[in-house]
Amino acid sequence: MSTEKPEQDKKKSYLDSIDFTIHTLGEAKYDSPLLPAKGEDSTDFVNDDDYTLYKVDINSFSDRKIQEEAILDPRNRMEKAGPRKKLFFNPADVRAGISTSGGLCPGLNDVIRSLVRSLMLGYGVKTVWGFRFGYRGFLLNSTMGPMRLDPDVVDDIHLEGGTILGSARGGGEQTEEIVDTLQRYRINMLFVIGGDGSQKGAAAIANEAERRGYELAVVGVPKTIDNDLSFINKSFGFETAVGIAQESVYAAHVEANGVMNGVGLVKVMGRDSGFIAAQTALASQQANYVLIPEVPFDLHGPKGLLNALTQRLKRKGHAVIVVAEGAGGDLMSEEIGKITEKDAGGNARMHDIGLFLKEKISAYFKEIKLDATVRYIDPSYTIRASAPNSNDAIYCARLGNNAVHAAMAGKTKVLMSQWNGIYVHVPIDMATRSRNKINPRSRLWQDVLETTWQPASMKN
Repeated sequence: MSTEKPEQDKKKSYLDSIDFTIHTLGEAKYDSPLLPAKGEDSTDFVNDDDYTLYKVDINSFSDRKIQEEAILDPRNRMEKAGPRKKLFFNPADVRAGISTSGGLCPGLNDVIRSLVRSLMLGYGVKTVWGFRFGYRGFLLNSTMGPMRLDPDVVDDIHLEGGTILGSARGGGEQTEEIVDTLQRYRINMLFVIGGDGSQKGAAAIANEAERRGYELAVVGVPKTIDNDLSFINKSFGFETAVGIAQESVYAAHVEANGVMNGVGLVKVMGRDSGFIAAQTALASQQANYVLIPEVPFDLHGPKGLLNALTQRLKRKGHAVIVVAEGAGGDLMSEEIGKITEKDAGGNARMHDIGLFLKEKISAYFKEIKLDATVRYIDPSYTIRASAPNSNDAIYCARLGNNAVHAAMAGKTKVLMSQWNGIYVHVPIDMATRSRNKINPRSRLWQDVLETTWQPASMKN
């Protein structure tokens, strides 16, 4: 007896685990201060039944009827972000909190500035607190209290990298103590600027507040330089990271060409996802090998990296390798040992794949008596500390504005996103359910292979 699903079930299966329902604190009763005065042009308000489609490509299904059903399916709808005519909160009663956590990323100050200015200048909110060093700033043993924020304080911070609030990993698991602090400061609106772990912490805070019957809007702004949150086309800082990494690849290319049998090796961020490495290769057009966590490779053997690299040097006399920090983890575990230690954010501390490859490549060339030079460049901290480029700066400003609109309308457990060019709300639980990774069969990775002309597989 066949166990194969009917064709219609198979076609719609991608929606089975999707739920874009947005949580709200209650009925929106207050008029928005953004409503125009008589005689003025109307603000372009958004309604809760305005949405964009998650799946928009019309070739997803061969059957026309199934296409139409998928378009009409409520699970395929993402709620549009933007200002609402009616607010859940009276702006005069709002006391907002802002937190930045995790690693540094270009654009953090830009988001803080946008949040503060939108809250205070747009909605007339009087009190905004910046909690220092991530979730640790909410804990009773914190050595630094929150910072009072206003438009004057944040006026020029977008010109600098980093975050004026400081950032740290860990502390998010102490949910009850964090909510105690929020209640003590009478915060009813919390903005969490952070990545996967930070947003999971934000959802836990919202759930604890809900359990207590405490009306708290928790809105996340996705900060993950690796671009690995789900249902987000691009996280802020990613484009800046690619631009700076591209400069490092250019330097590696010059260095590799300047010596006999030169190898330029550039390590970029990408613990679980290789988007920065892939996009940097496409932007630079100078990488010959791109190594990412999603595509395993061997060092030795006829199909391994070392043999492929040797053959290229014999043909061209130089090579450039771009490697994501999470690539080759299995190789290092075999040779160095499996990592059991974790950082404050709960992530396994990683061996340095860049130094590992530099040593392995140099040792191999020495063994086969090939006169070669390996130049290693790690721009990671330069990237993290940089101010954003113009596109990222615009993106940060709009994410911040839309986050405030969402919170004022009583949205909670929600993450700001841009999907298919539209700003939307995504439930935090959906965005953090799984990591966004490169599909080795995707057009993106095929374009990387066509750009580098590296072997499709370097596994024996």
